[in-house]
Amino acid sequence: MKKSTLINSELSYLVATLGHTDEVTVCDAGLPIPDETQRIDLALIPGVPTFIQTVKALLGEMQIEGVVMAEEFKQVSPEHHDALIALLREEETLCGKKITIAYVPHEAFKVHTQNSKAVIRTGECTPYANVIFQAGVVF
Repeated sequence: MKKSTLINSELSYLVATLGHTDEVTVCDAGLPIPDETQRIDLALIPGVPTFIQTVKALLGEMQIEGVVMAEEFKQVSPEHHDALIALLREEETLCGKKITIAYVPHEAFKVHTQNSKAVIRTGECTPYANVIFQAGVVF
């Protein structure tokens, strides 16, 4: 469910069409994206846009109630993991709702992305900088 204005038309349309519990993946430049899943490719060059920039833009637009990440993310890329957790805590404060956080092995994460309504590919080149957002409701 949309929360505010986003200038990327594909992202804006995606968020506007989400229902409760629909899933959206934000990924680094290397995550495989299933052919049958909608790909919104934002990657321009390595590092542009970043994973965190993309997550911030999406959180400004999308109400979430849960996230799924690879277990490897927090060990291999702790700075990006911690930055994501900080954004999620900030989002909890802003919306007054708890966000459930789940971790799965990376191979299971890749399989789980097949359930996503869309996968948003960033220019991020940090290992395991991927997250699946589960849509919540604004009421």
